[in-house]
Amino acid sequence: MTNIVVFGGTGYAGSAITREALSRGIAVTAVARDTSKLDAAEGLTLAQGDALDADFVTEVTKGADVIVIALHAVQADGSELKDRFQHFVDAAAAAGARLGIVGGAGSLLVADGGPALFDTAEFPDAFKGEAKSHAQVLEGLRASDTEVDWFYVSPAAAFGGYNPGERRGTYRTTDEVLLTDADGNSDISGEDFALAFVDEIASPAHHRARFGVAY
Repeated sequence: MTNIVVFGGTGYAGSAITREALSRGIAVTAVARDTSKLDAAEGLTLAQGDALDADFVTEVTKGADVIVIALHAVQADGSELKDRFQHFVDAAAAAGARLGIVGGAGSLLVADGGPALFDTAEFPDAFKGEAKSHAQVLEGLRASDTEVDWFYVSPAAAFGGYNPGERRGTYRTTDEVLLTDADGNSDISGEDFALAFVDEIASPAHHRARFGVAY
């Protein structure tokens, strides 16, 4: 049985990935500062702790096949994921696990040759800090000489609890250019993002690479 550890297991993306994985018989350890929001389920283990504590991360990921990072790039206290990300890479190396990251859409290009979505006039200033910090996580992974097999998944532009959508059971993938539909919308529901993410866990197709998903 595949075993995954999901950091941010109570969040929008992390909880959707947890549900999708459990539905396929994948064993999940869901990690959060407060796991009381999660209901007991077959195959689910709850682990309460601080994802930015390197010792805790090393301990909770022992025996994992895939380590999933579904965390905000900028934490409530102002600390940034990019500055503490190496201990996830180290934990994956120690466990012999793949590393999967729920990324942001902001660093996707709006067209071949750019610009990035977060460099367009339409991108809200309030979200630029989070988006650019998450892009630095990706840049760090690309520049790293780690042998860990990682994948980074960027959602559509309109992704989040404010736009949950419904499960369609379908999605498209992209490498670097933001996907939009015929009306120029870039959407993906939480459930279909999780579908794409867990498909990558079940049948690896992207190695040390980013891909995006949208309808």
